[in-house]
Amino acid sequence: MFRNAYLLLILTTLFWGGNAIAGKLAVGHISPMLLTTLRWALAVLVIAAIGLPQLRRDWSVVKRNLPLLFLLGMAGFTMFNAAMYSALTFTTAINVSIEQAGMPMFIFLANFLLYRMGVSPGQIVGFTLSLVGVALTASHGDLTRLAELDVNFGDALMLAAIVLYGGYTVALRYKPAIHWKSLMLVMCFAAFLSSIPFAAWEITTERVTWPDTRGWMIVVYTAILPSIASQAFYMRGVELIGANRAGLFINLVPIFGTLLSILILGEAFHLYHAIALVMVLGGIWLAEQSGRKRAASS
Repeated sequence: MFRNAYLLLILTTLFWGGNAIAGKLAVGHISPMLLTTLRWALAVLVIAAIGLPQLRRDWSVVKRNLPLLFLLGMAGFTMFNAAMYSALTFTTAINVSIEQAGMPMFIFLANFLLYRMGVSPGQIVGFTLSLVGVALTASHGDLTRLAELDVNFGDALMLAAIVLYGGYTVALRYKPAIHWKSLMLVMCFAAFLSSIPFAAWEITTERVTWPDTRGWMIVVYTAILPSIASQAFYMRGVELIGANRAGLFINLVPIFGTLLSILILGEAFHLYHAIALVMVLGGIWLAEQSGRKRAASS
């Protein structure tokens, strides 16, 4: 069970790391809100092709849970990605990738405050290491900038995005027990519907960039791998090992995102990025080892 969960979560974070790169490549080729809408529109078409029969079988359960599923799709799919793509117009893909490691902080905190879910000392240490790494990245290597609130707007927007996805992860515990195809189809459709007002705002305010060839290629990539495959893999990973432990794997996003940023985008890699990555890797290792021991002893 653990090995299956680990493989699914590693693939999830690889595709999400690529999502940040795609968002950066999209700048000047398709605007953020339009990308979000077209991404989920295509995702709906793809998942509907394979999931409609299953949705019909699950409809009685889905119907009772439509408000919850709509909110999950809006927060975890639409608002997170719209914020991230917008952030990438102001900051680097490396920064956005590393900052996503802050999600476990909100997952741990929410689980503790809402459900009194305990954490081990090792998980706290690992969480703290990751948090410092995120702060170092957001402040561009100068932690005193955080005290002065001197943070790039894109980095601040990305920090808001990770709060959204952290909340989405915790709320997944309330999703109905239905087939993943039905779940993904309903949530992708909710994401598409909730993204339309954002795209409409972009168009009416003349901030829109209509997609060229690269823009359409980015739409296809983001619709298939980060939208469908990653979300399904992530939800299954949460089912297998729980939200706290699955959330820690999000810390692999900066690893993949940083490597892809350097290889594909040619972005500069600074010393503070290296220090932050060491903290993130050390944090996920400590927390996961401690989480396994806690789970085994409970």
